[in-house]
Amino acid sequence: MKFRTKFAEDIFVAKYSHDETYTWDELATVLVEEVCEDFMPKSDVDQLAKYVQEMKFIPGGRYLYYAGRPLKAYNNCYLLRAEEDSREDWANLSWKAESCLTVGGGIGSDYSVYRPRGARLTRTGGTASGAVSKMRMIDNIGREVMQGGSRRSAIYASLRHSHGDIDEFLIAKNWQDMPVAGTDKTMFDLKMADFNFKCPLDSTNISVNYDTAWLTNYWATGDVGSVFRKNVEQALSTAEPGFSFNFFNHENETLRNACTEVTSADDSDVCNLGSINMGNIESITELQDVVELATKFLLCGTLKAELPYNKVKAIREKNRRLGLGIMGLHEWLLKRGYKYEMVSELHRWLTVYRDCSDHTSRNFSDALNISRPVANRAIAPTGTIGIMAGTTTGIEPLFSVAYKRRYLKDGKKWVYQYVIDGTAKILIDEYELKPEEIETSLSLAQDYERRITFQANVQEYVDMAISSTINLPKWGSKHNNPDTIGKFTKILADNAHRLRGFTCYPDGARGGQPFTEVEYSDAISHEGKEFEEIIHDICDINGRGGTCGV
Repeated sequence: MKFRTKFAEDIFVAKYSHDETYTWDELATVLVEEVCEDFMPKSDVDQLAKYVQEMKFIPGGRYLYYAGRPLKAYNNCYLLRAEEDSREDWANLSWKAESCLTVGGGIGSDYSVYRPRGARLTRTGGTASGAVSKMRMIDNIGREVMQGGSRRSAIYASLRHSHGDIDEFLIAKNWQDMPVAGTDKTMFDLKMADFNFKCPLDSTNISVNYDTAWLTNYWATGDVGSVFRKNVEQALSTAEPGFSFNFFNHENETLRNACTEVTSADDSDVCNLGSINMGNIESITELQDVVELATKFLLCGTLKAELPYNKVKAIREKNRRLGLGIMGLHEWLLKRGYKYEMVSELHRWLTVYRDCSDHTSRNFSDALNISRPVANRAIAPTGTIGIMAGTTTGIEPLFSVAYKRRYLKDGKKWVYQYVIDGTAKILIDEYELKPEEIETSLSLAQDYERRITFQANVQEYVDMAISSTINLPKWGSKHNNPDTIGKFTKILADNAHRLRGFTCYPDGARGGQPFTEVEYSDAISHEGKEFEEIIHDICDINGRGGTCGV
């Protein structure tokens, strides 16, 4: 397999290549055989390995990392519920979090069961520290674990919209309002100057949970409530909190993985991820074959993956969640001359994705005499594997024709490269599109309604959730400021019942943006070269837009 870009190859070498999986083709063969050879005919194993080699299906990053290694911790994330408002549960949640983080998995928790800050503790006579305090404790565990120095801890935290600590939670990551003692700087200032500067909850993505009562009240009165309005203001200005929508039969599914695409009501549930690369698939018939074999791969993974403690094993046996996702969706659209919107041909392809995964999941689990999965599809952000495949990530539009990508090298220093997007390169070289004519997430930043509608349309084919972050102009600019809050609030509220979650990213909202747009001509002259980041954040180098993601 030849990578589309030098940067894609560098990412593979830095993150996944080792003695047992020196090349991508070797990794694909080793991984598929490890996971599937005990359960599938050799002809299917060989064909599946070929699809992985061709990057038509790519398992999640933990599958790739542990291929050929003694430990088989193939799962990306674990969903941990705060189960009861007790001292014992506080301690147990910390133990569960550390157990999962130390095997390389991200974690996500809903803290709504804990009493609010200042509430009386009857047995001790003291007062409660509150849910946000516990979130900070878990965040600090992740900060110290850092997963062996090989992977940044990925954490998610949520709180119910009606919780007593919701006002504190909404501004918990307002670093610009947090002065640093002995300086004239805020935490935001220091984070922008040094991405490794520790800020509260900086390893944690946060979202507010909205339930059926909130939705039906909005439908009856047209009033979203003060919490939702403040949530929108926060999202448009600082990017957080995001929104977690849990309505009707999904009301209790408030648990999410770190990137929010996997949903559950059960403590110690686990994600199991892999993505179909639609940009590389040549026909709807091939799509069906890839989906079938990919679904079987993930089912085999539930029998092979090692887990951090016994309850995770019990919940996996009960739920057996599969997170078959897609990526390369915008590349698929661009190659066919479509804009970033739902079209009838895409409906047909997504119908195959949905129906084939459901059919295969039922039949293959029955053939293996194991429990049927309760859900089969979740669309992850696919940041790293999307870059390796040289395609558009998840359901996101192409971020930029050319950009700088920052990353941590050898777990020690931040470096960056100039990258011409692999999809853009093919469209420019083979389809003769002009760089300025290609729609990107930044050119769509002012058309957020189209982005929201597209996510809602794709959600119809997904039985868990979609991780997607909508880029927005910088807060305080013409198209993103206090005067635009009202319109944005109504559009999001009107679409909430068709979404499972929502996040956005206003340009410059956080330090450490991994992607920064650059001119196509600049990237051409610097492509393939690696530069060390010395002092400042990469986003400050040229003042152009960026995005946060994984």
